Amino acid sequence: MSSQALVEIRDVNFAYDRRPILNGINMTFPRGKMIAIMGGSGCGKTTLFRLIGGAIKPTKGGVKIDGQIMHELDQKGLYEMRRKMGVLFQFGALFTDMSVFDNVAFQMREHTDLPEEIIRDLVMMKLHAVGLRGTHHLMPAELSGGMARRVALARTVALDPMLILYDEPFAGLDPISLTVVGNLIRRLNDALGATSVIVTHDVQESLKIVDYIYFIADGVIVAEGTPDEIHASDMPFVHQFVHGEMDGPVPFHYPGGRYNQDLGVRV
Repeated sequence: MSSQALVEIRDVNFAYDRRPILNGINMTFPRGKMIAIMGGSGCGKTTLFRLIGGAIKPTKGGVKIDGQIMHELDQKGLYEMRRKMGVLFQFGALFTDMSVFDNVAFQMREHTDLPEEIIRDLVMMKLHAVGLRGTHHLMPAELSGGMARRVALARTVALDPMLILYDEPFAGLDPISLTVVGNLIRRLNDALGATSVIVTHDVQESLKIVDYIYFIADGVIVAEGTPDEIHASDMPFVHQFVHGEMDGPVPFHYPGGRYNQDLGVRV
């Protein structure tokens, strides 16, 4: 991993009340690279995203982005930092009462003083980049799931962010749309020179496009490496996750008492 880091997460702990979520997390996201964060449901991936975005503060440690520690920023500083970020929410989260054009234009109108003529050109350029320039007049309800995700991607990169966060970008997509979206994410990241972080359960598609992967379990990093290193890993947790096996370090059965006792059977 390059030492040219855009994001540095150092010794981060976080807990909701007394329930620990993250414990001593250390990660580095180099400029221009794509990073995947993987792990089972409830392992702390979404909490990590919220820490990166400054929505919550760590109980220990810190998240540094472009040289600034997020939880130390005041409201103005946080707003300016978030302007440099793009977020693709799970399932796209388009504004249903706005057209495709207005969805993509939203951030430009909110964060800049650009005239409408320039905004129009920029919106059409972003839509063209995701192959959907011809949909600018449509409403989200008129789009397929894959098309809606691509419009959301165009909105995410509307302001050419330096950091892009993807929350389950492949969820609910058919195999063709999944491949299209995956390739677009990689191409847009390289074209923008951005740093992209993907939280996902889709191991196989992610391994095709990312540069580095972190695996989280029980609030700690249990494995990390390049796609080739992850493929070759003989760690039981990584092997189970990559190959989708039912049992392993992550058990199929939730811990419980003796089965015959729960059934009221005497032995």
